[in-house]
Amino acid sequence: MARRASFQPQTDPKAPPRGCAAPGCLAAGEFRAPKDRSLREYLWFCLEHVRQYNAGWDFYRGMGPADIESAIRLDSVGQRPTWPLGRLGGVRLDPERMADPLGILRDTALHEKRRAPPRAEAPPELRAALGLLELEWPLDPATLKARYKELAKRYHPDANGGDRSAEDRFKDINRAYSLLRQKIGRAEPAHAG
Repeated sequence: MARRASFQPQTDPKAPPRGCAAPGCLAAGEFRAPKDRSLREYLWFCLEHVRQYNAGWDFYRGMGPADIESAIRLDSVGQRPTWPLGRLGGVRLDPERMADPLGILRDTALHEKRRAPPRAEAPPELRAALGLLELEWPLDPATLKARYKELAKRYHPDANGGDRSAEDRFKDINRAYSLLRQKIGRAEPAHAG
């Protein structure tokens, strides 16, 4: 993989007249070409010899594959350090403030919130039962069952030494569970386990 000099042969008007660096050439060295990879030192050639030199010059000569890959990566960012966006004090993107009139980012996680359907409101007859069990609508049977088991263990009369208020609360939990279970589909039979 040969990398040619990224510049065309140029004359340097400020340079004093010098001879061509090609052996045996008596022409004036008006065109510069890099001496090595540092690109800080140059050789001066006549037009014919600078073209020959540049055609055979390989920036990567003597470098291993890892060194070549590293040099290419550094070149792709202009030899400047980079870091991921959002780190080291970077700006975080707010999807609500980001305009996307062409919908280019529509299928990305950035706009996930915008794609989400509006939250459904619970039917009025279920709001009290949901509030009692501290659940949100919409509700699936597995979530309902897990919450019921948790509350049944906490408020079961046997777990509260016969406390009357815990017993009343347990009855309310059973009624709420039964109502919600009928509405969202059959979960397993209600029993405090």
